[in-house]
Amino acid sequence: MAREEKSRAGDVSVSDFEKLFESRLKELQEGDITRGKVVQLTQDSVMIDIGYKSEGMVPLSEFLDKDGKPTIAIGDEVTVLIERREDEHGIVRLSKAKADQFKIWDVIIESCEKGTPVNGTVSQRIKGGFYVDIEGITAFLPGSQVDLKPVRNPDKLIGQAFQFRVLKYNRRKNNVIVSRRVILEEEREVLRKTTLDTIHEGAVIEGTVKNITDYGAFIDLGGIDGLVHLTDLSWGKVTHPSQVLKIGDRVNVMILKFNKEENKISLGIKQTMEDPWIKVGGKYAPGARTRGNVVNITDYGAFVEIEPGLEGLVHISEMSWTKLKHPSQKVKVGDSIEVEILEVDPASKRISLGMKQVEPNPWEEAEKRYPKGTRIKGQVKNITDFGVFIGIEEGIDGLVHISDLSWRKIKHPSELFKKGQEVEAVVLNIEGANRRFSLSTKLLEKNPWQGVEQRYKPGMIVEGRVTSVADFGAFVELEEGLEGLVHVSELSRGKKRGADIKEGDIVEVEVLNVDPEDNKIGLSIREIREHAGPAGEGTT
Repeated sequence: MAREEKSRAGDVSVSDFEKLFESRLKELQEGDITRGKVVQLTQDSVMIDIGYKSEGMVPLSEFLDKDGKPTIAIGDEVTVLIERREDEHGIVRLSKAKADQFKIWDVIIESCEKGTPVNGTVSQRIKGGFYVDIEGITAFLPGSQVDLKPVRNPDKLIGQAFQFRVLKYNRRKNNVIVSRRVILEEEREVLRKTTLDTIHEGAVIEGTVKNITDYGAFIDLGGIDGLVHLTDLSWGKVTHPSQVLKIGDRVNVMILKFNKEENKISLGIKQTMEDPWIKVGGKYAPGARTRGNVVNITDYGAFVEIEPGLEGLVHISEMSWTKLKHPSQKVKVGDSIEVEILEVDPASKRISLGMKQVEPNPWEEAEKRYPKGTRIKGQVKNITDFGVFIGIEEGIDGLVHISDLSWRKIKHPSELFKKGQEVEAVVLNIEGANRRFSLSTKLLEKNPWQGVEQRYKPGMIVEGRVTSVADFGAFVELEEGLEGLVHVSELSRGKKRGADIKEGDIVEVEVLNVDPEDNKIGLSIREIREHAGPAGEGTT
């Protein structure tokens, strides 16, 4: 009786073991994920006990770090995937890497279905976007999903880790599409709501320059943008926002206007600083000198910033003691220069500055250095219809009027001089206050009018060359620089008086009168011809 019971007990024990074993066999299928304990390490394999009739084997390469050293030890528990239940040697083939991928796929699926983020690293730039490594699984990141705005330098993203949202996946084809922009938009919206609840007109907050246009700059306040108009950038004159800001700058701004319904925000940067014009009257008195930087150049002068937000104008007439055609001949943007305060008008926010006032005035000593009658030498700098400008020294030019160029009559100064020619002249007059310097070149020549009344007396018949013919008569040159006028009434009789003479003709004339004080000689051709009789007839 006892033996039967013992036999029954033994039978039960054997039966239970077989049932458990068969149950375990049914549980472990190829492709299943299970846990096991490391029992042995070899040169190329890791033996793991998964509760099966034989141990499983994983390639050691799946447990090596970047330096080639094992990351596990005997006794460690690991998660593995069953690749084959038994190979030809009766060994269960396992994979840790594929088990890890299964876990990552769970995370990827959850991200797509529930909107949870996944961590990844941008690994490669490709056409249309980037590859992202998500713990061994390669996902595609479209270029439009990288950031809220276009990326200026895509190569800088390589190797950077971010959070992404899975948009689509196909596990069978191993395809995953991710987005970073979706997460940034959500973060921006949360930040935007917080910003809208806290800002108010008059508040001063910090923001980031997001975009620059011709009319102002857009500032990111935290999920919402505001505009700083060009006129609210600085207390000084600004023609373009790029003069004071660049994209990415962190700046303090004041909320000037806030339309919550339309989400429009007007900002000011200059309002966060004290208006420098308030104290300008007591700080800068006329006659004081200071330094500043040229910030803008126009046709009529240059604007100089003498302190942040405080600019004055140096008019072109106050830039140099010499005449300038354009301010760029004297200064360029960015130059640091010394100026003198000429006038301050705080009410109109205007400061007049001078540059020439801090330099020696070449005209102050000119009157002493060049008294009347002094002979000077210089180069012809400019030729005009009314005369020739001669460079005397740096900053001083003298004018030889056309009437002082020569004793003889000329139509244009270019008949005698050319630009760059070195000439000698005599000082006629100098007015330092008005910066006028009058010269003469004809005074260096012999004056043909000197003693003219002794050389030419009324009734004399002389020969000369017709230099010009006008409605009122003809000019005849008697000698170098000495011309007389044959009035139209003294040319000939008849309706067309003087029609028979032309410029260049050599004619005989009779001296009618001589006026040495006014340098005039009256001549006649008619009297000679009438005395000679009609053309072709002899005298009786």
